[in-house]
Amino acid sequence: MPSSSLTLALVQQSDQGSPKANLDDCEAAIRAASIRGANLVLLQELHNGPYFCQTEDPDLFDMAEPIPGPTTERLSALARELELVIVGSLFERRAAGLYHNTAVVIDTDGSLAGIYRKMHVPDAPGYYEKFYFTPGDLDFNPVDTAVGRLGILIGWDQWFPEAARSLALAGAQILLYPSVIGWNPSDASEEQARQLDAWMTIQRGHAIANGLHLAACNRVGFEPASGEATSGTRFWGNSFVCGTQGEILAQADDQSPKLLVTEIDLDRTEQTRRIQPFLRDRRVDAYDDLTLRYRD
Repeated sequence: MPSSSLTLALVQQSDQGSPKANLDDCEAAIRAASIRGANLVLLQELHNGPYFCQTEDPDLFDMAEPIPGPTTERLSALARELELVIVGSLFERRAAGLYHNTAVVIDTDGSLAGIYRKMHVPDAPGYYEKFYFTPGDLDFNPVDTAVGRLGILIGWDQWFPEAARSLALAGAQILLYPSVIGWNPSDASEEQARQLDAWMTIQRGHAIANGLHLAACNRVGFEPASGEATSGTRFWGNSFVCGTQGEILAQADDQSPKLLVTEIDLDRTEQTRRIQPFLRDRRVDAYDDLTLRYRD
């Protein structure tokens, strides 16, 4: 059984201009995390490049790669060398014309422990993901690793409490959310504050409702999108880790890249669920309507 104590690192980055430069940046951060005792490293959503979904361009499909592929090979070598678990996030080319936004979980021995394909795919100004990504078909299944059973959601998934609950019911020991979200720079500061607060609040709610630690790793920095509905996005960073009662354990700012390292105790789930037995008191006999799109 894995130890209940887990040292978790989140790598909040800005785009470095090329896949090689971004992966080099990832590797440097993972090595730094290892030196600080991390045995689980979470990278941000689509960490190999810019957030290309701000525009619709068929040529950008060339950025995708297979899984296993070049990036998983590099992450596997790092995980094996440093004896830690790495959760990455890739633009997956599954077949000609079939692409996904996919998380990869590399175990301490360098093996590919599992993948998760993003289930909820947005389509909104600045977030044209439906043009690129097929919705996931692997459901909400945690991935078993040497450090525990990891429940992974990606980006837009993090707004849906049903997804987090499904992972909890499948035995996830921690929730990990690679993310890419930010502000339209033209929005008023009050609106920007509301958006950030909503983002953090919904995720902390997932932790509370399920009695699980949660980590969200987001990118930071401005990325332009000329000719689109917005001039670009300023990604708001604020990567964070919260505890089983939603308490903030560590948080980055919205200004710069950050390696966020914190220790958590997975046994807190047992302790929290004893005093807040939400799973015990669920009325599973009364939730049939949750399978409907809307109750007319």
